[in-house]
Amino acid sequence: NEFCEEIKSFYNAQFALEQLKQNSDNHNILPDAILLDLNMPLMDGWQFLDEFIHLSITKKISIFIMTSSIDPADIEKAKKYNVVKNYIEKPITSKKLDTLCRLISDINKPN
Repeated sequence: NEFCEEIKSFYNAQFALEQLKQNSDNHNILPDAILLDLNMPLMDGWQFLDEFIHLSITKKISIFIMTSSIDPADIEKAKKYNVVKNYIEKPITSKKLDTLCRLISDINKPN
């Protein structure tokens, strides 16, 4: 079971946002899903989400928070963002990736 066709990693959330902005009209380049860590240097996951929801992207992109935080406040905060589809605790296992793959597939099924 292949997880996806292509994975792009960004170690800087600001750069990821710039790439999303530059490609906001190109659905082929935009991702179907974003795996977002909360604890990142320069810009954390919450700051990324606050910027992301203001981008003018028409493609439905699902965001999955991947974090080692099991803080109930973080889990509740994540629920306030419609784009966040799930909150997945690290470590990431192949079983969690399989579940994630099914979720993304279900979300992106044509109606």
